Amino acid sequence: QVQLVESGGGLVQPGGSLRLSCAASRSIFVFVTMGWYRQAPGKERELVATINSGGVITYAQFVKGRFTISRDNAKNTVSLQMNSLKPEDTAVYYCNAALAYGDYWGQGTQVTVSS
Repeated sequence: QVQLVESGGGLVQPGGSLRLSCAASRSIFVFVTMGWYRQAPGKERELVATINSGGVITYAQFVKGRFTISRDNAKNTVSLQMNSLKPEDTAVYYCNAALAYGDYWGQGTQVTVSS
């Protein structure tokens, strides 16, 4: 079993920044891909960004140029730096860690962008 614990969410004004972190309970070398997803009220969960074991990164079109995903293998963490936040970025953000045969999810952290 793997636990993923997110942190760093909160309330920020439009144009502001937040940094989300996801700490895994075991080495992240085993995961094929790690990433961030989000779910806004009344909407389906959607991909934000992923990074695979080789360091290849994928971003959703709506965050390109604003968000940056990174991983620290020594600390077993994956982070999401979010800049130029918009009200439409308001959602619960979830960390995901994928294996070849299944995946794990964190409990989510709320991000609210509002003036």
